[in-house]
Amino acid sequence: MKKRLWRIIIAALVFIVALLINNIEWLQIAMFVISYIIAGGDIVKRAVTNILRGKVFDENFLMSVATIGAFLIGEYPEG
Repeated sequence: MKKRLWRIIIAALVFIVALLINNIEWLQIAMFVISYIIAGGDIVKRAVTNILRGKVFDENFLMSVATIGAFLIGEYPEG
């Protein structure tokens, strides 16, 4: 539980820094990606594992598709 809380706090801090970076686009995108990996990397990993086990349309898969889709259309804060 404590580890998860620290991951959320760190991801939130990285996300806030990303929101504040306006003039260096590549750095802002990198910070959003880092925040996403810290907070949601395990969800994507679970989604891939479940797909390999034949469980395609679970909540992990759907959340992964939604957040990756947000990144693909340039809505980085939504990811």
